[in-house]
Amino acid sequence: MRSTKARALVTVALMACTAFGTGCSDGSASPVGIVSSSEVAPTNQDAGHQKLNQLVGEWNGAKSTFIAGGTADNPIKSDITSRWHWIGKTGNNFMQEEAEGTFGGKPYYRLGTLGYSPTDDRYEWSTVDSVTPMMMTYKGAKGSGGAADIEVVGEFTDPGVLGPQFVGKTIPMRTVIELESADRVTMELYFAPPGEAERIADRVILTRK
Repeated sequence: MRSTKARALVTVALMACTAFGTGCSDGSASPVGIVSSSEVAPTNQDAGHQKLNQLVGEWNGAKSTFIAGGTADNPIKSDITSRWHWIGKTGNNFMQEEAEGTFGGKPYYRLGTLGYSPTDDRYEWSTVDSVTPMMMTYKGAKGSGGAADIEVVGEFTDPGVLGPQFVGKTIPMRTVIELESADRVTMELYFAPPGEAERIADRVILTRK
């Protein structure tokens, strides 16, 4: 891994003058840390950004939701398609995920942005979707970028997804992204309602198309 000074110089250079184009994956599997041949490979990546190359491409998603009508014993199951790519106009500092499918028999959509902060050595993740009427924003702990899994935390004001007793309450939340292999990723979302133990809210198992 580059030194902090070297990472900072790379970050400044990218912010100042670099914008790379990006294409769509052809769906073929890529080794961990390597983008497929149809992608424009980002250059001068630090280890934190390089780790995210594994996500580039199109995935089938098996989604299980344990709230908003689902329970621990009987989650709402649905299928989604998840597409990830580097955002070239940010100098490939951030990735975008676009997920579409169904949820409870209705169209489902999510747009996510995932980035790595070399200064803090942590990952940052934000999403908007068709289920929760607010932006969900997460940050990892400083110095956590080298961990095997990407773990980020945040909080939101419950509009009612955990039940009427929690409407208006601040709910701590945690997302864990496990990069299991070049062809499989697990994403889990946990909520911690006031006075209760943390519970899993959503799980998506991604397998590469």
